[in-house]
Amino acid sequence: MSNIAVVTGAASGIGEEACRDLLDKGWTVYGLDVVAGGLGRLSERSANGSYHPMICDVRSAETVKSVMNEIGGRTGKINALIASAGVIRLAPLAEMAVEDFDMVFDVNVRGLWLSARETIPYLRVAATAGELARIVMLSSVSALRPKIEGGAYGASKIAVTQLTRVLGSECAKDGILINAIAPGTVDTPMVQNADRSGDWRPSGPSPVGRVAEPRDIVRVIRFLLSEDAAYVTGTTIPVDGGTSAAFVPPK
Repeated sequence: MSNIAVVTGAASGIGEEACRDLLDKGWTVYGLDVVAGGLGRLSERSANGSYHPMICDVRSAETVKSVMNEIGGRTGKINALIASAGVIRLAPLAEMAVEDFDMVFDVNVRGLWLSARETIPYLRVAATAGELARIVMLSSVSALRPKIEGGAYGASKIAVTQLTRVLGSECAKDGILINAIAPGTVDTPMVQNADRSGDWRPSGPSPVGRVAEPRDIVRVIRFLLSEDAAYVTGTTIPVDGGTSAAFVPPK
């Protein structure tokens, strides 16, 4: 049986690119998203039926448990979870709507934790059989260098970093390696459609002279799923073109 991956936030951006890359590498991929639109775009790349789009709201404990158990029931194991579902809501913290604050934490933190929690039993099966067992979570450079009006988003990504550290330590004994990636600005629909009516703006070109493309992040996901990362767990890797290293004033 091929390696089995579950990707949340699979309908666009980094999640969609991760699905594409895994399929190209011969994985069987279960692509999860709350929105059906976009999930089917990769079906034509999966002539052998190795891509399985599924609707899943990661905020719902019951839904996540049901979906992961359905996948595990079909496959008997899961080799990798790519937890890339995320949202951004922008406002000064003193003025932010409660529902927007809750949405950010419900998706970016609770949803990520629920996805990991319900996947780990099937990752243990893979690890016990001597197979790959990995989780890659999506944090953000905003956890390292927050912005005004992006306080809730940055705080949620700090939480992802802490979840990664502790969960990585707790699951290491089971042979499950858990890491996170902290991208800088990535050219994705989430960034393109972010509210810019206030003072928040994307970081713009990094010190290397451009913003990231989803494939830049996926290359590091690929590393974390490889044997080259067999001694890496509980860490967060910035993939930001140097954005968090030093401020580069606009020209």
